[in-house]
Amino acid sequence: MTCYLNSLLQTLFMTPEFRNALYKWEFEESEEDPVTSIPYQLQRLFVLLQTSKKRAIETTDVTRSFGWDSSEAWQQHDVQELCRVMFDALEQKWKQTEQADLINELYQGKLKDYVRCLECGYEGWRIDTYLDIPLVIRPYGSSQAFASVEEALHAFIQPEILDGPNQYFCERCKKKCDARKGLRFLHFPYLLTLQLKRFDFDYTTMHRIKLNDRMTFPEELDMSIFIDVEDEKSPQTESCTDSGAENEGSCHSDQMSNDFSNDDGVDEGICLENNSGTEKILKPGLEKNSLMYELFSVMVHSGSAAGGHYYACIKSFSDEQWYSFNDQHVSRITQEDIKKTHGGSSGSRGYYSSAFASSTNAYMLIYRLKDPTRNAKFLEVDEYPEHIKNLVQRERELEEQEKRQREIERNTCKIKLFCLHPVKQVMMENKLEVHKDKTLKEAVEMAYKMMDLEEVIPLDCCRLVKYDEFHDYLERSYEGEEDTPMGLLLGGVKSTYMFDLLLETRKPDQVFQSYKPGEVMVKVHVVDLKAETVAAPITVRAYLNQTVTEFKQLISKAIHLPAETMRIVLERCYNDLRLLGMPTKTLKAEGFFRSNKVFVESSETLDYQMAFTDSHLWKLLDRHANTIRLFVLLPEQSPGSYSKRTAYQKAGGDSGNVEDDCEREKGNLKSVEAILEESTEKLKSLSLQQRQDGDNGDSSKSTETSDFENIESPLNERDSSASVDNRELEQHIQTSDPENFQSEERSDSDVNNDRSTSSVDSDILSSSHSSDTLCNADNAHIPLANGLESHSITSSRRTKANEGKKETWDTAEEDSGTDSEYDESGKSRGEMQYMYFKAEPYAADEGSGEGHKWLMVHVDKRITLAAFKQHLEPFVGVLSSHFKVFRVYASNQEFESVRLNETLSSFSDDNKITIRLGRALKKGEYRVKVYQLLVNEQEPCKFLLDAVFAKGMTVRQSKEELIPQLREQCGLELSIDRFRLRKKTWKNPGTVFLDYHIYEEDINISSNWEVFLEVLDGVEKMKSMSQLAVLSRRWRPSEMKLDPFQEVVLESSSVDELREKLSEISGIPLEDIEFAKGRGTFPCDISVLDIHQDLDWNPKVSTLNVWPLYICDDGAVIFYRDKTEEVMELTDEQRNELMKKESSRLQKTGHRVTYSPRKEKALKIYLDGAPNKDPTQD
Repeated sequence: MTCYLNSLLQTLFMTPEFRNALYKWEFEESEEDPVTSIPYQLQRLFVLLQTSKKRAIETTDVTRSFGWDSSEAWQQHDVQELCRVMFDALEQKWKQTEQADLINELYQGKLKDYVRCLECGYEGWRIDTYLDIPLVIRPYGSSQAFASVEEALHAFIQPEILDGPNQYFCERCKKKCDARKGLRFLHFPYLLTLQLKRFDFDYTTMHRIKLNDRMTFPEELDMSIFIDVEDEKSPQTESCTDSGAENEGSCHSDQMSNDFSNDDGVDEGICLENNSGTEKILKPGLEKNSLMYELFSVMVHSGSAAGGHYYACIKSFSDEQWYSFNDQHVSRITQEDIKKTHGGSSGSRGYYSSAFASSTNAYMLIYRLKDPTRNAKFLEVDEYPEHIKNLVQRERELEEQEKRQREIERNTCKIKLFCLHPVKQVMMENKLEVHKDKTLKEAVEMAYKMMDLEEVIPLDCCRLVKYDEFHDYLERSYEGEEDTPMGLLLGGVKSTYMFDLLLETRKPDQVFQSYKPGEVMVKVHVVDLKAETVAAPITVRAYLNQTVTEFKQLISKAIHLPAETMRIVLERCYNDLRLLGMPTKTLKAEGFFRSNKVFVESSETLDYQMAFTDSHLWKLLDRHANTIRLFVLLPEQSPGSYSKRTAYQKAGGDSGNVEDDCEREKGNLKSVEAILEESTEKLKSLSLQQRQDGDNGDSSKSTETSDFENIESPLNERDSSASVDNRELEQHIQTSDPENFQSEERSDSDVNNDRSTSSVDSDILSSSHSSDTLCNADNAHIPLANGLESHSITSSRRTKANEGKKETWDTAEEDSGTDSEYDESGKSRGEMQYMYFKAEPYAADEGSGEGHKWLMVHVDKRITLAAFKQHLEPFVGVLSSHFKVFRVYASNQEFESVRLNETLSSFSDDNKITIRLGRALKKGEYRVKVYQLLVNEQEPCKFLLDAVFAKGMTVRQSKEELIPQLREQCGLELSIDRFRLRKKTWKNPGTVFLDYHIYEEDINISSNWEVFLEVLDGVEKMKSMSQLAVLSRRWRPSEMKLDPFQEVVLESSSVDELREKLSEISGIPLEDIEFAKGRGTFPCDISVLDIHQDLDWNPKVSTLNVWPLYICDDGAVIFYRDKTEEVMELTDEQRNELMKKESSRLQKTGHRVTYSPRKEKALKIYLDGAPNKDPTQD
């Protein structure tokens, strides 16, 4: 995107006079920061372009001296605009130096802007200076472009006649007279810049366009025919105003003035009637051939007005050859290539020739005056000034240093480095960069320091081994190769390696194991069936050609278990446990790979004789593989321990606070204390029933006392942690009162948008201010059940063969209808599944907030959400139907999990769950978001509240339940007959729901449902489904405004009935009614400047439900008008003002504006470094 900058810099570099003058300027570092000095950075760039051996030089330092950030540097601009701005910046930087007037000496010309009275001959004029001449490609209003640069130059100085309303007021005649207005060139610069104005504005389409018409330009240009010698004044009598190219050589008649100094008595104007005796002032030595210019730079633009690419064709004055400078690519070109930049098409296409022309054409031309006395050659290296020679030397040293650094980079091996911290037991990762000639011993020392192990372990207890991180496989060790270069060990310097390195550590009393190529690594977990534990793994290395018998002998030596009764189970993948039962089969045939995981058990129990899938070993491994660890955040000051807390307070004689708290509770319903005590008693009864059922059955794992009682005794919890009944809730899910465990309906919206609660929810939530959680975070950490250590709880997805469990993500789209926890017989669906659940208090990180209590839960992920909630009841303190489960994702977004028959299979280790109090949905209930429809407001859709609708409920019943909620939560006092509910699709109002409609029968309802609530101005007009309610809006073209919406209720889909209704409410005669359907999302906003002609008015149809209307449901928008009403005639000023208002209005409502040109950022060069970012300045 910096191609425009590159083209200009390359042209300046190939200009001998500019480059030589820049070299003569000397930078004083004591006076200015070199980083912000534009001349110095240009000087460095030119020196590097001339002397560096690099293929290309970056312009980053130059753009940084402009004060540009990365976004400004990559913003494309016009090359002519950049040239003007950069010349201005250089002039400012060069003030009070020898180069102060360099730009003017090389690029500045002069012209006269005059107006001559055609009656008396009086002429008013002023002198302007210019740095470039803008030449029009195609005259305004013409379809024919100028054929050549010469023709455009003639048109540039062609005078125009001011007559009629444009007459000029003559100071001499003291009246308005016909006059001739024009421009005359007085002086041409040494370097003549011509800008071909290819970018224009199309007032028909209101877009910028590029003119690709053909315009030829000569290699040599004679400018003597364009200069006005007679009117050229001596410099002593001129007072020039540098208007530059901004006025593009034109000036209005009221701007004419004489800016000359009065020292020599020159009058405001020059009377040309009596100047026959006046001596003509001629420039010394002025001849025709003295204004011959030769072309040496063509800056080419390829693309459109919206964007494109710049490059330069430049003639070298050293060898007189033409070169193409296309960013970093420089190549020799011919005159034929130059001619291709003239533009235009190869054939004649008439009027549309520009549209089909090539988009690659010349944009700026630079000519140099052919004057042997002034034409310079480039300075050679030996001709450089002393400060440039010093600069060259410094740059060469920097380049050599960079070269050496690149050489080091090319010889540096970069490879991933891992290390298991010997104390923290955390795998660390880094990148090891070591020179290929460094030895292995030196690389170990570098890795040792990189991993910060100096204070942890001695250096001689570390070594580097070849490692495969993906398979967690140690490929080989490097014994006896401590002095071998790393380049040789790693196979040379490569961009990527197919392996990694591991910094392995050992204890001082241990010895490193030798890892040989071809070995496979096996992690062996010892299983204890009696204690039901799976031990931490130990590593054993084996060969793929070993038999199972030989492998058993190898393991027996490592773990000291008898090989005769040993059973080995290979975990081949996440859902595959395989018993190695063929003694003569090789490990390769059994499916071993680089890194493997096996479980080993050696006991003389009868379990050895059972089929593997029926054995105790399989069940234990299956549970081990499917157990995940979850962190559960309980509600703040969970009410579950309220009764216990009250008892403790009474025992301590401090019951006054409780009584005060009770007095502070308000509400018409039952007190919170009563609700909580009642729910607590129910939970105790439930737990007792479960324990009794477990004793009567065959479950030896049931706890001896109530789970709830155990939970409420932290002391007993510690004391009994080593026993079999140590807080484990391992049991069949028993069938209890179905009333207490109703299923939920999914609410898949973000919790931040789902904070509203029903009256029942608020009663439950209001109790949480004074109670403590059951699980004290300060309690001692409780070991896992049966000695199962935390490292053995994996996130593996293994499930029993053919035991298909559907996995559903909480954010997935739901079916309509509600899942139930129970089957048709009323039995719990999880009753036949033996599911593992164990919870213990967990001390969360600091900053989680006071009152927050965490549980660390180990649970079989095949458990259903319903069973999971039942297990959490004692910890939360309320029934599962009175709290909600929210899953916390990585972005800390929370989504409610409500499909009770789904399992926790989508969860993984260390997922977080938040429990919130509030009534969960019962079977057949749906959570509905209610929005108010405000058809004549700027924002017609306003969220009110969350409500609960049930299957079989009528619309009138749902309205009755909404009335108190609307009064309490929204402050809306409504009667049941003065508002309606209607379908909501995005922001569009739809079908009006009638009071007798029944949800799920007449109205399809689903999870995440949204409805509109519309307040009525009068009695409900919609009585049956055969009626059609449309929203009409009158357009008044004579006033350029739209009336508010009015609802029209039709008895049929007849267009004639619609016309009659519109005529009735508006008073417009029936025959003069015209209507059109609105487009887009409600309220179908459209600019008043476009509505009269853009909509499809008065469609030729007889019914509304056919093309192009397709109005088949309530809520359609109809615009209508009186066809006899004329459109208001607007002046340009009124139209522009109205356009601004409409654009602002439509943007505020979020609707598309017809045309909004992209905002262009002005090109600026900051002389004092980067600018202060001021949002008010752009």
